[in-house]
Amino acid sequence: MEMEMEEKRVCVTGAGVFLGSWIVKLLLSKGYIVRGTVREPGHKKYAHLSKLERASDNLKLFKADLLDYDSLCSAIAGCPGVIHVACPVPTSPLVEMLEPAIKGTLNVLRACSEAKVKRVVYISSIAAVMLNPKWPKDRVKDETCWSDKEYCRAAGNWYMLAKTEAESLAFEFGKENGLDIVAVNPGYVFGPVLQPTLNFSSLLLLQFVKGTYITIEQGEGDSIPNKIWNIVDVRDVADAVLLAYEKPEAKGRYICVSDNITTEDLVKKLKSLYPDFSYLHNFVESRHNFLMTSEKLQKLGWTYRPLEEVLVDSIENYQEAALLD
Repeated sequence: MEMEMEEKRVCVTGAGVFLGSWIVKLLLSKGYIVRGTVREPGHKKYAHLSKLERASDNLKLFKADLLDYDSLCSAIAGCPGVIHVACPVPTSPLVEMLEPAIKGTLNVLRACSEAKVKRVVYISSIAAVMLNPKWPKDRVKDETCWSDKEYCRAAGNWYMLAKTEAESLAFEFGKENGLDIVAVNPGYVFGPVLQPTLNFSSLLLLQFVKGTYITIEQGEGDSIPNKIWNIVDVRDVADAVLLAYEKPEAKGRYICVSDNITTEDLVKKLKSLYPDFSYLHNFVESRHNFLMTSEKLQKLGWTYRPLEEVLVDSIENYQEAALLD
């Protein structure tokens, strides 16, 4: 029994964030004992975690910082599995994003190696997939496509560079140190929010139905680029992460996207569901129309919610939180 319980112990870094919270919730529901790392365990912004079912018995929060190796070791020691969600929040390009992403990832992996962790699931992003000018334009992007690091650097796209550098570094470390690493690369993650503060992707959708466009790609004047959104529900990402962790045959990286939809078609879909909201208009052709496939993940057994359900559950959640009039 003791050995069985030890096998069901998992450490989740970044347990209090949008995706981390849903992963913790899912793990607890499956009978796992979860160690979650957060910056300030007693802070009210993590109160939602203690309210999760089985949290009182099976969840322990650890104070940890990605740049503090010893704090990570304390949380990871004794865990056969680690799900690395935590990511530095950027305020400036190199100092606040690139260096912490690389150093933080290395610290986590070193701590995993020291603790003889059996598998690490690394949460990357489609940001590490999408920006590759050499990829044929008419070919759907799959796991063999990596964002071009030099292209990202030249374009000043530090987020994509940081994600690409960190994921490639993770696989290199795993190969050199005999650490089993599987990556999950989600797209734009929508869905109900458990944490009290909105994450970036939820804020994107919230502003979207308020008729405000948060600039990801600049349009001319008041125009809105008709880009493709590679969408996935946070609960479906959590399911994908559990598959990546539990399935012995899981290996390499897995794109996690359920829908590829243009801005204009997304507006039409939302309008059909919520005709009274303000919406974006004046769409122009986008340079960034990246189609992604999750065929590899589906072969592992992954299924996902219909887009309408994702949008309705997201909007209703925002309304319940009084974020929408």
